[in-house]
This record gives sequence, structure tokens and C-alpha cells, in this order.
Amino acid sequence: MRLERLDINKFKAFLTFDDMNERGITKEDLWQDVPKVHDLFRDMMLEADDELGFKIDGPIAVEVFAMPAQGMVIIVTKGAVDDDFDLDAFEEGYIEMQVTLDESEDILFEFYDLEDVIQLAERLYAFGVIGGSFYSFENRYFLKFEEFDIEQLKEEAFISLLSEYGNSSTASIYRIKEYGKEIIEFEAIYKLYQSFVQK
Repeated sequence: MRLERLDINKFKAFLTFDDMNERGITKEDLWQDVPKVHDLFRDMMLEADDELGFKIDGPIAVEVFAMPAQGMVIIVTKGAVDDDFDLDAFEEGYIEMQVTLDESEDILFEFYDLEDVIQLAERLYAFGVIGGSFYSFENRYFLKFEEFDIEQLKEEAFISLLSEYGNSSTASIYRIKEYGKEIIEFEAIYKLYQSFVQK
């Protein structure tokens, strides 16, 4: 589990499917109210307290985003304590949560070096992948793929190839689009290959 503080009242956790398998949780379990999901949230809150100094002292909102073959991004936001909040129950270990679930079909990977993106483009082009969008944001590069970009490859093989050069991103594509720079909107792999690899 990877944690990142977003601001004073908000943090983000990224769980890979391996993290979930270790805890015996499937993607479908997150859509249900089962004890092992409660344990996961409790562990996450304890880890956020230890690593980030994020203290839970009232109700929280939890947004869960499922990403294909990558894992889950969970964003936790502290809310204001209102008159209806049961402080006694909270002190007994209960946390009042409002949970929102969403699923993204996009695949988003981040890279720290442009050279890694170019080498990946060469490998993907050889497999017939030409699509994708290419962005820069906060001194990193991002490649986003949609389902139609990778129709000719098995998704697991595609993710494995991406993982050789970069990391699954926990950043929101909306944040990247708003605050970052779109370098190539369509056919990013084809254009990178044409610009940097093909002689």
C-alpha cells in the first residue's frame, strides 16, 4: 500500500491487486460491506496516522477508484464534525464513512525519464500498439491508454510491459489534464516512435 498526503484533510492510498490478494480481498469485495474491507480501511487509517500524521477525529468521505489490471486508488477526506456525529461510538473504534465507488477503464502509467518512454514506445510499436495520450506533470511523464488502444494485446501482457519502464499512476487524469501539459493527444506511441526511434 502506497500513501500520499494531498492536503491537510485528505490523503490518497494506492493498493495493487497483489496488496489486495495478500489481504484476501477481491475487487468485488470493495463493492460490498464485508468485515475484511472494514479491516482494510482500519489498517489504512493506522498506516496513514503512522506515516502521514493523519489523525481521524470525525467522519470521513472515502472515494474508491478501480483501475483495470492496476489496483485501487482510495482517497480519504476528513469531514467536519456535525451535531449528529456520535463521538462515543467513534471512540469505541467505529468510523463514520461515506463511501463512493467508481471504476475507470483507462490505464495510466507514470515515468520519471523521457528515455524510458521512448524505449517503451519502441517495444509497443513492435507489438502493433500505436495509440495512447502523452502528458507531462510535476517533472514526470504520463501515458494514458483506453481499451481501444490495446485491443490486439492481452491486458496482462500489456501491463507487464508498461511496468518494465514505469509505474502505475495514482494521479488523477483530470488533475494531469488541468495542471499538466498535454504533449500528444492521440496516437502517442506512433508519434513517439516516428520522432525518436525510426531512422
